Amino acid sequence: MRVEDIKKVLILGAGTMGHQIGFLCASHGFEVALFDVDQGVLDKAMARLEKLADRMARRGAMTQDQARAALARVRPFTDPAEAAAGADLISESVPEDPRLKGRVFAQFHALCPPRTVFTTNTSTLVPSMFASETGRPERLVALHFHDVALTNIVDVMPHPGTDPEATALVERFAEAIGQIPIVLSRENPGYVFNTMLSEWFKAAQSLAANGVAEPRDVDRAWMGVMHAPVGPFGIMDTVGLDTVWKITEFWAKKLGDPQAQRNADFMKSYVDQGRLGVKTSHGVYDYPDPDWGKPGFVEGKKD
Repeated sequence: MRVEDIKKVLILGAGTMGHQIGFLCASHGFEVALFDVDQGVLDKAMARLEKLADRMARRGAMTQDQARAALARVRPFTDPAEAAAGADLISESVPEDPRLKGRVFAQFHALCPPRTVFTTNTSTLVPSMFASETGRPERLVALHFHDVALTNIVDVMPHPGTDPEATALVERFAEAIGQIPIVLSRENPGYVFNTMLSEWFKAAQSLAANGVAEPRDVDRAWMGVMHAPVGPFGIMDTVGLDTVWKITEFWAKKLGDPQAQRNADFMKSYVDQGRLGVKTSHGVYDYPDPDWGKPGFVEGKKD
């Protein structure tokens, strides 16, 4: 398959990343099927797509007409067979559980045409963890996005069984949707940027979980010394504290790391309160006006 042959992109999972990736593909002329098992999640995703389109237009990234045209190319589905019909490429963004990802891909292997290339947006897992379950391991590649509204860097990571032609196709597809692909030579949990980011998160979480400093003071220290606009806990709020917790919990158990488990338990205390970050308006901070964005936050002054 050539990149010119890709017409329809199927997004599996309509959450924080799924709807962003779907809009990105639609804004570059691809037809997008946005699939989720939960109609409520789909409804929220379509509403968030409207806001994302308006934000991109206001920033000058596209015209209002282009934003409206992109939205018209996105169709929501809860029926897997309808969503899979005619799909040329899949982008998967379901929760960070290799068994779940394997089951979802196996389901769509039976529904998608043989030509369909499977890509996973997993943040910290590697494709070989669930490649065999997909039914087409040679056509599985990790294509990992960051916040598409802020950056156009993506990771392209094959596993040992990936056909090099599939990797090359995914790299060209990334370029076709305006991204700069960082192609990894071998599997690495966390790719390039996320490897560095996860160590930063772990250090921040450990300081808070061990009672050394409160999250806001961890952020203030980082922002003040590095002259950064936001600290690690502020970024975790953007990622989603439920996502951060799931990733931390997975690796804590897999590696038997006591400190990572303490960190996971600390993050879960927010999740248990329904404080998931920006998407729920409450996380470590409250939104849309978080403390870290207020004058005097780093200096410790009150407004």
